[in-house]
Amino acid sequence: MRFNLIKPYVRLPRNVYALFFANAINSAGSFVYPFLTMFLTVKLGYSEYFAGIMLTAIITAESLGKLIGGKLADIFGRKVIIILLSLLGSAFYFAVAFLNNQKIIIYLIVVAGFIKSGAFPAINALIIDSTTRRKRNDAFSLIYLAQNLGYAIGPLTAGFLFVNHINLIFFIDAVTTVLALIPIIIFVKESLFVKKGIYLTRKNMPVNERPEYGNVLKIFLRRPVLYGYALISIIFSLIYVQSNFSLPIYLENLFTDAGPRIYGSLMTVNAVIVIIMTIFIIAALKKFNPIINISISGILFAIGFGMLFVSKFYMLFILSTVIWTIGEIISSVSSNVLVANYSPITHRGRFNAIIFFINGAGFAVGPLLAGLFIKYFGIKNVWPFIFFLSIFASLLMVLLYFVERAHSRKISNM
Repeated sequence: MRFNLIKPYVRLPRNVYALFFANAINSAGSFVYPFLTMFLTVKLGYSEYFAGIMLTAIITAESLGKLIGGKLADIFGRKVIIILLSLLGSAFYFAVAFLNNQKIIIYLIVVAGFIKSGAFPAINALIIDSTTRRKRNDAFSLIYLAQNLGYAIGPLTAGFLFVNHINLIFFIDAVTTVLALIPIIIFVKESLFVKKGIYLTRKNMPVNERPEYGNVLKIFLRRPVLYGYALISIIFSLIYVQSNFSLPIYLENLFTDAGPRIYGSLMTVNAVIVIIMTIFIIAALKKFNPIINISISGILFAIGFGMLFVSKFYMLFILSTVIWTIGEIISSVSSNVLVANYSPITHRGRFNAIIFFINGAGFAVGPLLAGLFIKYFGIKNVWPFIFFLSIFASLLMVLLYFVERAHSRKISNM
């Protein structure tokens, strides 16, 4: 039984294993993003509303960076873009670590997010290039597992550094970003041109992955399942971003000075659950349509975040984190597989960038809307709203499943 669970991960391409180690290293030092809300409110003294505006600005910059990064990855190659943008982004975090000017720090964080995020579409495109459709679920789940191996260490450590050593959070994040490039530089083989040539000669290539030429938006809009998912994903990202925005504010409200440490421990619980459960969950849901899987994740988000309305004890927060984390596992892996299966070989970087960009709208407006909501209705009442929003998003994914079935029948009859 154990071997059957591990077997899918045994014979993956070398590129995937290199990215596994790179992501584990990078995530172990991902100190900045989980604590941005607390950094803005506790350390810099801004209101929750202004913190929401700033987080929205940062996420918007990241979305634009991903859009540009995806285009560059399709033109210049995946590997070079990952290396270049990661190095440039880490340079700005180094600058933040040694500066004390409050206004300049905020601008540098925005610019760093814009640059570093451009590597994400290139990473996804590299994974898609390096795998067949049959192996993508395994490859994406392995990369996701690597990220959370790092997250099991990062937020907990950052939670202790936050009070007295805030500059180290930025410094260590920058250092680990650079160190994560070592396995990529040494072991990753550029996939764009080589793999493209192989795919163009394959007659059995899925229809939705065949090369296409012309305007990228027109090609994207010929895939109703993909743009339908992209629009629904805005709601999912608006929901999920509350784990980085409303949750730390809520914990600070309930537990005052202990809030950052408790939040760090919950993020570690999140990572540990991913490490323990990902292989089992992905194995159990592998045969199901990724759209149905994403719908299931919406129900889990509803339960996990919704129960925070009645949570006052630490153990209830842990239970909540376990539930919404399982939803996160299902959503993260299934979403990547869905996008991969509808991306033509010629546009993988750009399609991933478009999805990241649209999905980023939820991450961008989520803190802003939540900040306004908290201002007028209080932090506790955020959670019932998130509950109903999650149920709504889940139902939309069920509708999309029927759209996909109709679209598949239409293609098969052509």
